[in-house]
Amino acid sequence: MSDSPRAASYPSAVELRDDLAAGRRTAVDVTEHFLRVIDEKNPQLGAFMTVTQHLALERARQLDAEHASDPRRSGPLHGLPLGFKDLTAVQGVPTTFASRVFQDAPPAAQDDPLPAALRLAGAVFLGTTTTPEFGLPPHSENRVSPPARNPLDPTRTAGGSSGGAAAAVASGMLPVAPGSDGGGSIRIPAAACGIVGLKPGRGTLPTDDQRDTVRNLGVNGPLGRTTEDTALLFDAMTDPTATTGYYLDTIRRAARQGIAPTSIGWTTASPFHPDLEITLARGAVEALTRAVTLLAGDGHTVSELDLDYQPGYHEDFRTVWTSGLAEAPLPEGAEDKMEPLAAHFLNLARGYTPEVLAEAESRLTGWAADTRRQLAAASIVLTPVLAFAPPAIGAFTEREPADDYAYQCQFTPYTSMVNVMGLPAISIPVLTDEDGMNWSVQAIGRPGTEAPLLALSARMERLLAQ
Repeated sequence: MSDSPRAASYPSAVELRDDLAAGRRTAVDVTEHFLRVIDEKNPQLGAFMTVTQHLALERARQLDAEHASDPRRSGPLHGLPLGFKDLTAVQGVPTTFASRVFQDAPPAAQDDPLPAALRLAGAVFLGTTTTPEFGLPPHSENRVSPPARNPLDPTRTAGGSSGGAAAAVASGMLPVAPGSDGGGSIRIPAAACGIVGLKPGRGTLPTDDQRDTVRNLGVNGPLGRTTEDTALLFDAMTDPTATTGYYLDTIRRAARQGIAPTSIGWTTASPFHPDLEITLARGAVEALTRAVTLLAGDGHTVSELDLDYQPGYHEDFRTVWTSGLAEAPLPEGAEDKMEPLAAHFLNLARGYTPEVLAEAESRLTGWAADTRRQLAAASIVLTPVLAFAPPAIGAFTEREPADDYAYQCQFTPYTSMVNVMGLPAISIPVLTDEDGMNWSVQAIGRPGTEAPLLALSARMERLLAQ
């Protein structure tokens, strides 16, 4: 196996941002470039469900005119193309939630909070990226569009549920992309496609749901080919009007100067065990070993954590994870149009009494507090992201729903627990195996440590390149 990082032959998002801000490139030129790449690659990879060419070029022309009139009016992402998952409302574009239930939805009348913020930052939206129905599983296959395929091996899944976004970034159809993560949906496709993906802590982004409860699992976050690109987008997601980039500046210093010695723990213990058999592929083990070795050699105190998870996580997480479907504004008879997994989850959710749901939430809250206490033995905790390589397209959907869900948990045994705890985490590429597939590690931080996690990722990129 060989060390990653990945080299790109086209400009990075940071380079494009700098060129656009300086007037060396126009928003129209950059938009036309990425539309050409989408036209070339999307038929094979299925990263986009909808491409909004006319809206994108109209927006780019408007941004160019404003920039020519007064460059000081331009936002921090001036002219940079993005795409949003087909779970997020973007003005003028239908949101289908990748489901036949909403296949004929009209164009959205207004942006959801995050697209509104990134529009303020000056971004150009090229379309909607592929996601599974309602964003539920860790792949990106649905029955209303072609599946999102892995650019490293198009016979395999790109992961999910931000699989289309990750495939678009990894293949050069987008410079960066926002994703959302309710159980690993940024980190999983980032690891599958060999890019960087940051899941912020609960409530970190002002556009996210701020409720501090284990039922609030979902956050938005950035995907990029490099840590610099990821930090650039995260700066704009955090403050779309900022004239300086706090996270980008932080990780640049870390890459050059290193980061202060800190305590780093690692573990391969999963809370899904013993309910499920968790088996790690060689690549997962070797990537974790490589990361631990690099960081120990860089002056950090690295040790294995002896975790003792409270029992019941598997069942309680499934209860909380699926319960939201019962509260979703679904039309009558929606289950008849749903795919088997979503219909199965909906039936489960409708069967939960208020008492059952409250008890599961209470136990999961206690589990989260206890596990956060154990993880606090180290400043940063490393785990694998994926237990095995991304499966072939159809490997999940060909199974019966209950078996499908168990296979999902076995594929991603370390990601959902971070959402339950509300902590930040980042997926960092480490190794490329003999089949050309990427293997990443997940770095989990304490509350409010998105900057140190990005700094760690940048430092690891530098160490892996040496």
